[in-house]
Amino acid sequence: MTDSEIPYTPSWLRSLLLGLSQIFAWGGSFFLMAVLIGPVTKETGWPSSWVYGSLSLSIFISGLLAPSVGRQIARQRGKAILMHSGWVIGSGLVVVGLAPVLPLFILGWCLIGVGMSMGLYDALFATLGQQHGLEAKKIITHITLISGFATTITWPSLAWLIEQFGWRHTCTGYAVFLSAILPILYHWGCRGQTIPQTIQTQHHASSSGLSTENQLMFRWVVINFMIAAVLMTAISVQLLSILQAKGLTLKAAIQLGALIGPCQVGVRLLDLMGPKKHPIWSALISSILVLVGLLLLGLDVSLATIGVVLYSLGNGIRSILRGTLPLELFGPESFAVVLGRLARPALIAQALTPLLGGYLVQHGGPLTLLAVLAALAFLNIGVTVAIKQQMTPRLSH
Repeated sequence: MTDSEIPYTPSWLRSLLLGLSQIFAWGGSFFLMAVLIGPVTKETGWPSSWVYGSLSLSIFISGLLAPSVGRQIARQRGKAILMHSGWVIGSGLVVVGLAPVLPLFILGWCLIGVGMSMGLYDALFATLGQQHGLEAKKIITHITLISGFATTITWPSLAWLIEQFGWRHTCTGYAVFLSAILPILYHWGCRGQTIPQTIQTQHHASSSGLSTENQLMFRWVVINFMIAAVLMTAISVQLLSILQAKGLTLKAAIQLGALIGPCQVGVRLLDLMGPKKHPIWSALISSILVLVGLLLLGLDVSLATIGVVLYSLGNGIRSILRGTLPLELFGPESFAVVLGRLARPALIAQALTPLLGGYLVQHGGPLTLLAVLAALAFLNIGVTVAIKQQMTPRLSH
């Protein structure tokens, strides 16, 4: 048996290290704005639209850089990229914390966007796929299970730090923390063999990452991931408005929204413990659950709890699929390049969603937005079926 044939069984310690890396990295980037927006606008007087817009810009930049990061990972540089991500995000946080004017604040978030492209799910999953091939699916599930507690851990912690030390000192202090801890976590968490590739395979991965017969299926997966990103972002931003439009008080809406995190973690645990199945079936289940959840949200306020739970279950599965579905469909040889190419349109759509969603809410109300999201969720079921039809006989079993 050659080295590349040795099955990889990830330890819970390795999974824990990488799960923690995602909690800390997401908490210092994508999820940071939720606790930062109030203190920043209160102290500086900067328009909240511009402050929120800086996060959208960082996501946009992350999407633009995703394919180039994927190509670098395909050249066996994934571990180094991950380890450097903490320093890049940290440098952005330092600029944010010290920024005396809004343009510098936005510049800091641009740097954070660069770090996000290097250190969040897509880069990590691509690196694991490059190292361990199809056996990486199990550790990807472990990581999403652990990182599902990101907001549960980082939001209260960062909110307390901001209350005690102010938002500027919190940003600079968290920058030091990320710069120190992420290289350590990624160094020990990403230790392991790298599957050897032939020169032909390496050339193929560095150019297109896809065979000719997989091009159509790739386009369907791009659409699927884009729609899923739009749905997740829109609900994250507008769920409270939608629930209030259905007649719930703000307090009740917040309590209902708090179910999302535990439900997502729970369904990931069930996926880990359940029987093995091809990720396309998980994708179909996820799409159906999201649609039914959104429909129940729009029908009656008495069904809101069930709607939120079903949506959360579907969205929880989606985080796992972000790594496992492309890995299974396109194989480990081109996985890093493919994942980078998939990430760009999804992240750009994610960056634009708050603006477009806000426009719909302003001109049509939260329930109009919900109707549009339900239509997109229905469309995504059809897209998932199209992916299934494009699969080769080997993958469909």
